[in-house]
Amino acid sequence: MHLALAEAVRAPETGDVPVGAVVLGPDGSVLGRGRNEREATGDPTAHAEVLALREAARALGEWRLSGCALVVTLEPCTMCAGAAVLSRVDRIVYGAPDAKAGAAGSLWDVVRDRRLNHRPEVIHGVLAEDCAALLTRFFRGGDA
Repeated sequence: MHLALAEAVRAPETGDVPVGAVVLGPDGSVLGRGRNEREATGDPTAHAEVLALREAARALGEWRLSGCALVVTLEPCTMCAGAAVLSRVDRIVYGAPDAKAGAAGSLWDVVRDRRLNHRPEVIHGVLAEDCAALLTRFFRGGDA
């Protein structure tokens, strides 16, 4: 989670919400990193999780990220939760819950929907206070 937080801290440099993500391989190595870049790129899909998943897939040379973990500072939204499911990651680890858009148990539970063909394990609350504080500072106009 510390690596994801390091990514999140960089997002406000471009006006983006401080969310960071990493994808860890089965051996614990970092395969992908991402931070929100919607403002920087004008791309509505440039969420930290999507960028980290894309980088990990490039590193492995395939879209299936079996055995991998997605670690993110904020609970994934529906798009990112869906991307995690479709990429076949084994687990999603997140810090702060997102009561307004969370799709890993808070508002929705996309990742554990029994109608889908893959359901990653979800671990929540990892360094939650640190992750939430970063977002609170950003939205209150302070430094992230």
